[in-house]
Amino acid sequence: MKNPIEQLNKIFDSRIRLGIMSALMVNDSINFNELKELIAVTDGNLASHLKTLEESGFIKVQKGFVGRKTNTLYSVTKAGEKAFKQHLDGLEQMIKSIQ
Repeated sequence: MKNPIEQLNKIFDSRIRLGIMSALMVNDSINFNELKELIAVTDGNLASHLKTLEESGFIKVQKGFVGRKTNTLYSVTKAGEKAFKQHLDGLEQMIKSIQ
């Protein structure tokens, strides 16, 4: 069995990225403003964390319009889902080993 620490992904060390991924795992997609409200961060802070997750291939971005307003939707990719589940499994194993 793998060492639980080896299952942890440095990308998810940030509480904001952990929050983004958690929200996307239970929703098909979420728009920028909903995510911002959910995680309680500034626009710039959220945007930089979303960019990191997108560049890692863990989330996909879909830009569109609702009426005349831009609407950006975020959703988790298969690779993102797999990586996040592995990260959570590693955390769970670490917790169990210290109980």
